Amino acid sequence: MKLYLYVLILITACINFSCATTKHSTGNETIGLLKFLDEYDVPYNTDYKNTTIGGLSGIDYNAASRAYYMISDDRSEKNPARFYEAQIIISKNKIDSVVFTNVKFLKNNSGNNYPNSNTDPYHTPDPEALRYNPENNTFVWSSEGERIVKPDKIVLEDPAITEITAEGNYVDTFQIPPQLHMHPDESGPRQNSVFEGATFTDNFKTLFVSVEEPLYDDGPRAGLNDSTGIIRILQFDMDTKKPVAQYAYILDPVTHAPIPENAFKINGIPDILSVGKNKFLIIERSYSTGRIACTIKIFLADISSAENINDIASLKNKPQLKAASKKLLLNMDDLGIYIDNIEGITFGPILPDGKRSLLFVADNNFNPLERTQFLLFEIE
Repeated sequence: MKLYLYVLILITACINFSCATTKHSTGNETIGLLKFLDEYDVPYNTDYKNTTIGGLSGIDYNAASRAYYMISDDRSEKNPARFYEAQIIISKNKIDSVVFTNVKFLKNNSGNNYPNSNTDPYHTPDPEALRYNPENNTFVWSSEGERIVKPDKIVLEDPAITEITAEGNYVDTFQIPPQLHMHPDESGPRQNSVFEGATFTDNFKTLFVSVEEPLYDDGPRAGLNDSTGIIRILQFDMDTKKPVAQYAYILDPVTHAPIPENAFKINGIPDILSVGKNKFLIIERSYSTGRIACTIKIFLADISSAENINDIASLKNKPQLKAASKKLLLNMDDLGIYIDNIEGITFGPILPDGKRSLLFVADNNFNPLERTQFLLFEIE
């Protein structure tokens, strides 16, 4: 018997669904119930145009062309940094197939493919988020940069948000706030824990970008049982490419204890999706050594009453801090199926019954034990 999960999402805005199949909207969305429909896996190490499909860390949907765009977090190690175009065929409320139709290589400001860490570790990207802007047929993508601090080697590369053409060519880079610059001491961002999520709002005039884990200056990482892990959500103006605000968001604790108990564990934000003014669907992903599956929770966050922390250097010892509100909408553990390393979220097409779809994608880390997994939901 197929398991269905119904989750009440309390959003009181509205969308004109008759336009949703032809226009990519960042406006308010009417969301009632979320029903799990299907799961689909792309085979491990699938080859497309001499590239290895894997590491899919962000997904977006172009409603006009019905194309999906997915960025790989390959740091130019297997193939040059890139994103894919694909068709996700949905039939009878199930994913029939995922057909890759194009691959574009990301270009730096010199017009070249990005190097890998062996050839130039100071300019190697770590791609994570990708969003399409139909207003000018461009994309923005995020890189987590690099922070390696060893006695014999120091590599400091700031995280970045970059605008590119539909062909992957460099257009512009966003100005990042001072709190997000890498440092050799324990201040600024942690390694591999920076710009993971992004979403457009305000008819593509505004971009929000989420930081995966707390900055050193903002306190400890999420822990077990309780958590003081606080991350930042950054707001950028698309015209100036400058940050205009930042908001605090408090992470849940790590869900499971690692095995052994001192092994790696993490809870952070891999992606966000705008669902209306100041409201976002936020993925929290918890992983602990000793388990292959991740615990994926979806929250509805609202920054309407959160304070602007743009000028605050550290969030430590601030008990009166006004962070974003959050409400748990879905714990994917309740689906009763294996859930991998979910890293991307996007609205999909209107389904035959007139309801809108929501899709998630998992990053398999190019690991044969993990899956390039797609999850399909219906919004009621």
